[in-house]
Amino acid sequence: MLRKAIVATLAALLLAGPAVAQDRPKVIATFSILGDLVKNVGGERVEVTMLVGPNGDAHVYNPSPSDAKKLADAKVVVVNGLGYEGWIERLVRASASKAPIVVAAKGVKPRRTAGGHGHGHSHGSDPHAWQSVANVKIYAANIRDGLIAADPAGKPAYEANAAAYLAKLDALEREVRDTVARIPADRRRIITTHDAFGYFMDAYGLEFIAPQGVSTESQPSAKDLARIITQIKRQKIPAVFMENISDPRLLKRIADETGATVGGTLYSDALTDEKGPAPTYIDLIRHNIKTLSAALTS
Repeated sequence: MLRKAIVATLAALLLAGPAVAQDRPKVIATFSILGDLVKNVGGERVEVTMLVGPNGDAHVYNPSPSDAKKLADAKVVVVNGLGYEGWIERLVRASASKAPIVVAAKGVKPRRTAGGHGHGHSHGSDPHAWQSVANVKIYAANIRDGLIAADPAGKPAYEANAAAYLAKLDALEREVRDTVARIPADRRRIITTHDAFGYFMDAYGLEFIAPQGVSTESQPSAKDLARIITQIKRQKIPAVFMENISDPRLLKRIADETGATVGGTLYSDALTDEKGPAPTYIDLIRHNIKTLSAALTS
């Protein structure tokens, strides 16, 4: 009888294994950078799905019916906020999702821009707050708290994961500041495809100039291009940088007309896939600062 009981118990445990895995809270992240943050805070306890994957441009994303199904099945939905996902409200309505929405950028001090940022809004907030590592610490804390609210039993795991990740972000912040300090002050001017680096500029003391606005939906005018070309020549800006989500032809034209070198590719709004140089948020920031430093100190 004892042997039968042991066998029955082992069989029950084996059967329970897949069920436990299937019961992991399903968390939807709107784009790849948020997806990585959720994975770091949620760990193995959550199942993460990204609506806009690696190298995808959330600025111009059009949700599909399958995305509505994903939201309908979600336990938690994590969005950036600050107007970044101009399509999220209509997707939530279409899905009839009852999942709580965690706004990762809640509590971040918004950076104001001259006008709207191209998502159909006119409040003038720059949504790219993740370009400051200090802001991503706020993101991680908001994600932790949102996961705990949706899955109280996971609180110890979420708190431990978040604490470990915040320590990594502290180290990354020091690395960025140390690297910028080694770039000569008169060479800390950068041309990029679109204005996604304002929070990085404010936090770390580099000047970013972009022919596009803060959304890749907008197109620069001939007057904007002429102004930037003149500025590059006058200030002797040494390099221009591509982005992984933008059309490179614009910066190549600027480089051809000014003699500035193309300093490499920066990652702004999206991670790369696993084979690329920026498969995680920490890799993204580390790649960007090394690329900038190499071009501006040579």
